[in-house]
Amino acid sequence: AGVRQAFASFDLEPDEDGLFHHFGNRKGASRQPVFSIANVLEPGVFDVGRMDGLETPGLCLFMRRPGPFLATVAFDLMLDVGSRLARTLEAESRPGRALLVDCLTLWLGNLMGAGRDLAAERARLLACLPRLEGRTVLVANEVGLGIVPDNAAARAFRDHAGRLNQAVAAVAERVVFVAAGLPLTLKP
Repeated sequence: AGVRQAFASFDLEPDEDGLFHHFGNRKGASRQPVFSIANVLEPGVFDVGRMDGLETPGLCLFMRRPGPFLATVAFDLMLDVGSRLARTLEAESRPGRALLVDCLTLWLGNLMGAGRDLAAERARLLACLPRLEGRTVLVANEVGLGIVPDNAAARAFRDHAGRLNQAVAAVAERVVFVAAGLPLTLKP
């Protein structure tokens, strides 16, 4: 059952509108969602009755603040479930099925906010890319073309984003830079 099985294994429950929600775990349960998951395909929801064989290019994890838990606890839970869900869905990769990861820059910001080891997370991402069997599209924002940020945290984010983009581009078969809706092929 793919996505539906993965959602159930991570305690994600559907609502009547077609979104899935996580209501907490051993840190405590809540009647209000700690975070939610939407489909990146319009209209953004899932047809719960027709999820067998569901193919979607991506998922969107989000949380509303204020929420039932402290923001840092909720964020850590969302990041943990998102990481484990990504590993589970990686197993769904196969020839003929495209995967869309949107967006590496947001992923990096989430990792930085959680105080994760960025070099280790980048290495883990780079190691998994060759194992993916289908076409994989990674989207990132270019943050180094503007002015130099005036604070250390923003400069660190810009530098880490640049290193991540360079590392991914080095292993990618094709790299396309898009500005003003116009694609510029950088590689091959």
